[in-house]
Amino acid sequence: MRNTIAAAATIALLIGGAAEAGTPSPATAPVSATLPPYAPAYEPRSVDERGLWMETDEYERRLKDSPLLVKDVELQNYVRKVLCETVGDNRCGSVRIYILEVPALNASMTPNGALTVWTGLLLRAQNEAQLGAVLGHEFAHFELRHTLSAFKQRRKATDLLAWAQVLGGLTNTDTTGLQLSLIGSMFRYSRDEEKQADLLALKYLAASPYPSSEFARIWQNMMAEEDATAAGRKVKSKHRYTAGFFDDHPTDLDRANYLASAAQAMGDSGDPQVAGHYAAIGHILPRLLADQTKLNDFGGSDYILNEMAALHGWTPDLLFARGQMYTLRGNPRDLLTASQFYRQALNGGLNDPVAHRELGLTLLKSGSAGEAKPEFEKYLQLVPGASDARVIKTLLSE
Repeated sequence: MRNTIAAAATIALLIGGAAEAGTPSPATAPVSATLPPYAPAYEPRSVDERGLWMETDEYERRLKDSPLLVKDVELQNYVRKVLCETVGDNRCGSVRIYILEVPALNASMTPNGALTVWTGLLLRAQNEAQLGAVLGHEFAHFELRHTLSAFKQRRKATDLLAWAQVLGGLTNTDTTGLQLSLIGSMFRYSRDEEKQADLLALKYLAASPYPSSEFARIWQNMMAEEDATAAGRKVKSKHRYTAGFFDDHPTDLDRANYLASAAQAMGDSGDPQVAGHYAAIGHILPRLLADQTKLNDFGGSDYILNEMAALHGWTPDLLFARGQMYTLRGNPRDLLTASQFYRQALNGGLNDPVAHRELGLTLLKSGSAGEAKPEFEKYLQLVPGASDARVIKTLLSE
């Protein structure tokens, strides 16, 4: 997806084609939902393509040892299921899926068939259809062989060996935004290529059990999240409603409008599978929420939590995450609000000893040491060997 949402640009997207965005269209003609023929087991043909595949094969080998890799078979099977439902079994069979723990919305695919998905996408996708739309868009770039053309264009101005050295260092340990952005900027699809990938992704969705209309909603939600982030930081939103002549990516508004019109022309319907998506990520949801709140993006995190609550209610996990969000902001009034959310989460059945510790700390900071004591005691009772047990015992003795 787009590199302003994925602020650091993605490890996976470095080769497969950085920062994603769509293409506006002055008018939307009826779009056929007939999929083009697909030839599996594609092999590179030209010298350039074989060289690119060799680099991406090496990248994929390094990716398997990345500290960001989420080794969760259940989650991986779910992502594969959504991909196959979207693009069809004949297309998805040879794809290798890698889930990276990065709390931003992104996915990408290398020309040799490795698909990387950021956990921030799993958190932000509101249903299986939205997840499938993003995965389908990436697969469309793969099917249309867009990465090779991007590779040729960028290689004219960049030494390939230097790029490979940077990539090798990155996939080992370095995940700094500077290096990620450097490599991400080297591969960017053109407007025409984005339009082609969008239209093919819509065809995938129209032929799938999912509705193609959910593709546009992703971009609508991204705009709303960015506005919420800006409001939370008391800065002006970075939205642009018209793209400049030299911009190689359209605005989010352009893309949302274009996709909505194209989906309407498709005329398909389907079940977006809201409950199915939430159930599939449930076992890892606390981890995803923790990663999001650590971004210290109060406005954006609040938007995400409210959107999830609107679909599923204020579950204990969401309440705890909201408490963490207020704790991190840390104003005196925020600590009181956080303690209320922690209590609601525990009363709602949250089975996490950390919630007792966090409640105790907020109460202590708010001047309610007497109320904090039983929470600390409960925490130590549940986790007697906790790494911070000595600190908590010290707080109890004061």
